[in-house]
Amino acid sequence: MKKLGFILLGGIILAVSAIGLRAQSQLAEFNSRFKAFDKNNDGVISGDEMNSAEYLKMLDTDKNGTLTREEALQSVRKTQKLVGEGSDTSSLFKRLDKNADGKLTAEELPNKRWFTGLDADQDGSVTLDEAVKTLASLRKRGAADSPTTSSPIKPASDDLSFKEAPQMLKGSEHGVGRMVDDLALKTLDGKDIKLSAAAGKNGLVIALFSASCPISGKLAPETVRLEKELEAQNVKLLLVNAPPGQKSDEITKFINDHELKSTVALDAHGTLTQTLAATTTTEVFLLDATRTLVYRGALNDQYGLGYAKEQPTHHYLRDAVAAMLHGQPADISATSAPGCALDLPAKTALTSSKVTYHRDIARIIQANCVECHHSGGVGPFALDSYDAIIEHAGMIRKQVERGAMPPWFAAALEGQTHSPWANDRSLSERDRADLLLWLGSDRPKGDVADAPTPRQFPSEWSIGKPDAVIAAAKPISIKAEGTMPYQHVTVTTDFPEDRWVRGYEILPTERQVVHHVIVTVFEKGRKVRGGGDEGSEGYWAAYVPGNTKQIYPAGFARKLPAGATVSFQIHYTPNGKAVEDTMRMGLLFAQEPPKYVVHTTALPNARIHIPAGAANHVETAQRKLPVDINAMAWMAHMHVRGKAFKFEAISPDGKTETLLDIPRYDFNWQLRYDYVMPRFLPRGTTLKITAVFDNSTENPANPDPTKNVRWGQQTYDEMMIGYLEHYTPLNPEVAGGE
Repeated sequence: MKKLGFILLGGIILAVSAIGLRAQSQLAEFNSRFKAFDKNNDGVISGDEMNSAEYLKMLDTDKNGTLTREEALQSVRKTQKLVGEGSDTSSLFKRLDKNADGKLTAEELPNKRWFTGLDADQDGSVTLDEAVKTLASLRKRGAADSPTTSSPIKPASDDLSFKEAPQMLKGSEHGVGRMVDDLALKTLDGKDIKLSAAAGKNGLVIALFSASCPISGKLAPETVRLEKELEAQNVKLLLVNAPPGQKSDEITKFINDHELKSTVALDAHGTLTQTLAATTTTEVFLLDATRTLVYRGALNDQYGLGYAKEQPTHHYLRDAVAAMLHGQPADISATSAPGCALDLPAKTALTSSKVTYHRDIARIIQANCVECHHSGGVGPFALDSYDAIIEHAGMIRKQVERGAMPPWFAAALEGQTHSPWANDRSLSERDRADLLLWLGSDRPKGDVADAPTPRQFPSEWSIGKPDAVIAAAKPISIKAEGTMPYQHVTVTTDFPEDRWVRGYEILPTERQVVHHVIVTVFEKGRKVRGGGDEGSEGYWAAYVPGNTKQIYPAGFARKLPAGATVSFQIHYTPNGKAVEDTMRMGLLFAQEPPKYVVHTTALPNARIHIPAGAANHVETAQRKLPVDINAMAWMAHMHVRGKAFKFEAISPDGKTETLLDIPRYDFNWQLRYDYVMPRFLPRGTTLKITAVFDNSTENPANPDPTKNVRWGQQTYDEMMIGYLEHYTPLNPEVAGGE
């Protein structure tokens, strides 16, 4: 029904056919099509521009011979409404069939792609029956809402049942951040060597291999290149033959054939591989100068089981070494390592003797706490020394026992072996047990020689020096006490052309009084909206507790249109001292247009009505996806009465799956939940959000339990928004044909 109606107005109307999502992607395509007709870039289609396509004149509602963007968009939306309110395929077909011969020709359908798609038997005409059957077939296959819309987005991953690529793992569950014992091994020529002696000034890479494993052989040339690079960085490479019982002449031949120069050690009894809980013959382990394991997993992703690439996409080890040398944790600290499986008994990774501060606790705190709790950090106190931990031991124990720290509120999902979240901050069971055991003991310091290398933190931008900074023209005064209405700051950019933003960081000058920031981008010429929507239609960037920055994967970016106006909506929370804050956002630009464009879409329920005194009031909202979606992340937003939040997907065949469950929502920590791998949701899937609100006297944060609460800006009102971050191909035809 909707499909044939849109034929009338051609491609410029079809760009926004998936209005059910309110997705920025469709609006971006509309703008792109408008600009394609607007050859002189004056913001108006006129003259020869107007005459280039007959259907453009149909959008010219005031018949003045010119067409503005707003006029075109208004006409498109009006047409969509009319088409959606009772037109059927038969009546639309008759309106298009100008000569009433019961057939549509290419001349009667101005869009050639539409005609080609509908002419199933390729006889040069389209009958009503043919059109109905073709459109029904498209719907059945889950195609997009219109044939001229881009091909459905390809799922994030194909069926990999017989292929195995590196998969991200949660580092703390695989020993990352722990100290590795100074184990002794035998070299290939029979000498004894300890890990400490094999290491360089800045660290050690332990690379497992097998002379008979084909993937070890494929990785050998890259290992040769790494030998030279690591040597220049004062990091040594130790090659460890992993399979017990492999003959020395086989090992020697492998080393000589590939011209490897590093020290070769044997793990004849499996001591090293069992201590590291290694699983394959291709795993690499990066230890810093204090033998802290900072990365484990695949060397890169060029080779795996059942596949090979011309070039690697991810250089996991190289990236981890670079981060280590800059005193930073690796963005990806653990992966699986496709290779030949090791036949080793199961054993807990990196077993250690008596827990001490220098050996164990300092590393646990460093890996999980000091990102915020360091001098100058956003945490209320530093935890980067033994004395600081002793001073705050009671609070640390309380927060860890109740699961409030580190801040991570997603419940484990049924059937998941590994966490699906790339930014999972929860303590591993081992780290939690060791930390609580130590806090409950006499808290031994241990040997200072076992202490980890201190973390280093930037004095300002944690994303590095931005390519551009968008800053408020003047500071905002924040009072010492009480509450403040939302502040709105706008900055008009002067970029002469569109920019692709691969990363951003929002950095207030007084972070301790900023609760959250919603950033919206308005194209040049669009009216800037203020007020209380608080990102209810999505946002361009956000600063919330626990999420102040974002760097996208290679090939992904957000669009910042030329001359756009950037709007900051800021929620300040006075903390007892009057200060002035200047809002800033640093941007990292991509050097070329991305393959995929990142969008954030909101699923709000603005009709919430929470009765006075209700302790477990439930509200829901749902929306059917009109297009295929690749979900990258979720984020829930409520105010202080928020108690729990859940995202679910109801598949077209009626099956319900929990995507994200937050059983204990905390307004003070509104986290993003980023997928390790994007989650593909096909067209026709229904997204459902469920929120639980506590408006009772038992909620200590409740401003007024006697009040019936509805949607509103301030924290004494409420909101219910489920955010979805997803991506679309910049060039749908190219992306869809891969």
